[in-house]
Amino acid sequence: MKRLGFGALLSFLLVGSLAAQNGSKRVDLKEITDGQFRQVTNIGEMRSMPDGEHYTAMNDARNMIIKYSYRTGNPVDTLFYTGKARECTFDKFDGYTISSTGHHILVWRDVEPIYRRSFKANVYDYDVRRNYVKPISDSKSKQMIPTFSPDGRMVAYVSDNNIWIRKFDYDTEVQVTKDGELNKILNGITDWVYEEEFAVTNLMAWSPNSEQLAFVRFDESEVPEYSMQMFGEGLYPGYYNYKYPKAGEKNSKVTLHAYDVATKDTKELKVPVEADSYIPRIVFTNNDDQLAVMTLNRHQNVFNMYYANPKSGVFRLILRDENKAYVDSEWLNSIRFYANSFSYVNEQDGYAHIYLYSPTGVMQRQVTKGNWDVTAFLGYDEATKTVYYESAEESPIRRAIYKIDAKGVKTKLSSQEGTNNATFSENFAYYVNQYSNANTPVKITVNETKSNKVLRVLQDNARLIDKLAGYSYAKKEFIKVRTASDYELNAWIVKPADFDESKKYPVLMFQYSGPNSQQVLDKYGFDWEQYLAANGIITVCVDGRGTGARGEAFRKCTYLRMGELESKDQVEAAQALGKLPFVDKNRMAIWGWSFGGYNTLMSMSVGNGTFKAGIAVAPPTDWKYYDSVYTERFMRTPKENFEGYAATSPIRLAKDLQGKLLLIHGTADDNVHFQQTMDYAESLVQAGKQFEMQVYKDRNHSIYGGNTRYHLYTRMSNFLFDNL
Repeated sequence: MKRLGFGALLSFLLVGSLAAQNGSKRVDLKEITDGQFRQVTNIGEMRSMPDGEHYTAMNDARNMIIKYSYRTGNPVDTLFYTGKARECTFDKFDGYTISSTGHHILVWRDVEPIYRRSFKANVYDYDVRRNYVKPISDSKSKQMIPTFSPDGRMVAYVSDNNIWIRKFDYDTEVQVTKDGELNKILNGITDWVYEEEFAVTNLMAWSPNSEQLAFVRFDESEVPEYSMQMFGEGLYPGYYNYKYPKAGEKNSKVTLHAYDVATKDTKELKVPVEADSYIPRIVFTNNDDQLAVMTLNRHQNVFNMYYANPKSGVFRLILRDENKAYVDSEWLNSIRFYANSFSYVNEQDGYAHIYLYSPTGVMQRQVTKGNWDVTAFLGYDEATKTVYYESAEESPIRRAIYKIDAKGVKTKLSSQEGTNNATFSENFAYYVNQYSNANTPVKITVNETKSNKVLRVLQDNARLIDKLAGYSYAKKEFIKVRTASDYELNAWIVKPADFDESKKYPVLMFQYSGPNSQQVLDKYGFDWEQYLAANGIITVCVDGRGTGARGEAFRKCTYLRMGELESKDQVEAAQALGKLPFVDKNRMAIWGWSFGGYNTLMSMSVGNGTFKAGIAVAPPTDWKYYDSVYTERFMRTPKENFEGYAATSPIRLAKDLQGKLLLIHGTADDNVHFQQTMDYAESLVQAGKQFEMQVYKDRNHSIYGGNTRYHLYTRMSNFLFDNL
């Protein structure tokens, strides 16, 4: 590629108002950490009903489930009300699910979070026809993943790691498994690493006729246990112990089983894969004899989908997807089964695109094509042979909603530039769209698909817009940065409200940089960068190589050496920005959280003094310490890739760190263990490197609770004010 001159190092991508908002109020840090500039996106767990013409939602008081018309928005019926249901012992609830027949509604309360996505709660059955509420379990233990049978006459759930079934017709409770045990055997629910990296908490599936319940069993007996000290409030601290497989260590042994409701027999289904393979998804097709079993090998570069007959135990290979690097497990959620086909998103032509297959696995057609990525598969209307999706085809920093018919005729449904996310009704007659851009909070609308008319506004965040109008701040601008390696990278910049081009400003680089992530998106955000701008610090965010929506080659070029190109891009982007007349190249800093914290340490170690200061929050410091599924997806095991691990370890590079450093971590981080920061700190000590450190007692990876966030951001702000 032709190297561009200095004049093209930075160019404006999105022309917005560069002038500050007209208000006079100064941006306050406490307001930011208290969430006063946060947009409202909650619309009461809105869900489409089977008819596609109505939806349900909880009311604000969380004591009702109301049925609404998509078309009019008017309430049609109250499906559940705590104040009128017989034997209802509570006045509020936290969530709900409705059976296919509508005869039973499950509601839950007293939610107890476990990890990022999992929770247990007290679950109640509301018998609609009897107007009667009753706990689904006779046990005092809380329940997890309540799952209705397709006929609505039963619900399967997990309690104390065992599967149970409540049969509504007979008001009986049947125990399916009996071997569940903490830190040993899990039935139906997933272990820590599956939940974190495959984003799945429920591995139970009912057959369409409700006669079979398939489930995955986890044996984590041999998985190494991590012991996390919990200081609490007592005289002596305690420990929280859980199974956490680090890179190259033993994973849970997973097996597939099928339970026959009539006979109460359980049989193991022998999945034809290697012993250390993953089973991240199971789902029945429309056929009672076809359980789709989705598997990944440990390297995660071979995906196989089998049809398993739960009665005979016979497996048939239906779909195989191989990749030189890895298969993105997120796209397993794009596999949905229809009467005459199933859908799947893969990257076989270099970009993420939608494909339709026959029920036997023969590809029928490639639905989307082009040098851009599909970013979400939204559904397929088999009656009209129309596919609905979200993509980045306009720009990697934007998202738009489209439909495409069997002839390939494409129609854009979203009308405004920025970020659009849509959820369609069951019959695709309506969709709920969430739209925002960098300087406009989200607007949520109900739209008619056929006419593409907005029927009504559910949320416009008018109160937040009015609040923002009272403040003095500069709007976020989008730019492109050309690096010395000749890559054009997307970025945003936030300047002080009183920006003066004749002055030189310090710059803070913010980034996350993890695989397939994006921080540079045209969507609303009003955060710490605005407080820093109010105090004379420019913030710039650059998405380097490895980030998303720019095709597979850009996304996966970091394979086996994760952190090498990512840090190089931040250093070179900072050096390019340092040539701008209003940037003080001698006062540049970098910060990030999690992977962003890791890349901060890498950038300060390979940047040859580019950064005067840096802040790393909850950073991984050597990939051998991180979990197996995530790390091996991008790096393989330490044994297989010793050089790659060594070259990308901040611990090994501690001697090369340049600049003032603030390390921050919560001691109860179940994701990136506090051990990582402690070992890195020791490496800095032995290398003779001075640094600052802030520790938060019993806080997890998100470091929040009480006054914690305000303290954290005050600490980081003061560090920058002192060192830039």
